[in-house]
Amino acid sequence: MKAVNIHEAKTHLSRLVEEAAKGEPFIIAKAGRAMVKVVPINEPVVKTPQRFDFLPADFTVPDNFDRLYEDEIAEMFYGKE
Repeated sequence: MKAVNIHEAKTHLSRLVEEAAKGEPFIIAKAGRAMVKVVPINEPVVKTPQRFDFLPADFTVPDNFDRLYEDEIAEMFYGKE
C-alpha cells in the first residue's frame, strides 16, 4: 500500500480518490507518520428507501381522496353560505 504526504495528497486528491475507489487504498502521512487510511466504500452511497409494511393488504385509497371533506373545509375557512 502506498503512502503519500499531506502536500502530495492535497495536490493529487482527485487522482488518489479515483484510485482508492477502484480498490487501491493509500495512507496519508504527516512528517513520516501515518495519519489516515483511505479505502473504498463497499456499500452503495445512495440506499433505496425501505417500505413499511404495517398497513393491511386490503387498504385502498378512494378515487376522490383529494376532494374528501372539501365542503367542510371550505366552511371552516369561509363560513356557511
